[in-house]
Amino acid sequence: MYVLTHLIIDGMSSKCHTFLQMSTAAKTDSVRFTTKGQVVIPAWLRKQFHIENGTKAVVQATVEGILLKPVTAALIKHGRGILRRKPGDKPLAEDWADLKKLERELEERHAR
Repeated sequence: MYVLTHLIIDGMSSKCHTFLQMSTAAKTDSVRFTTKGQVVIPAWLRKQFHIENGTKAVVQATVEGILLKPVTAALIKHGRGILRRKPGDKPLAEDWADLKKLERELEERHAR
């Protein structure tokens, strides 16, 4: 089972390494950048994470390099409903307004 998927790209060279945290040993691979900054994700990773033509990804700068997270249909399906409100809960807009009010009060208290 895979816990986390990411691609670390070293900012100092034109190589990047793929890392997976698995319940067993992590498999890595190396790739090269094109002059346009493009990189080909190895086929075994594309297959494993259901990356198809047109799949979008979130790209983020980290201390270690560049983190690339594919946004696949399976990931979206897994995340559906996590913000669902329970019966009797305040509407999300009202809950958010209360949170912002508390945040302002804390900022005012610390500004004094």
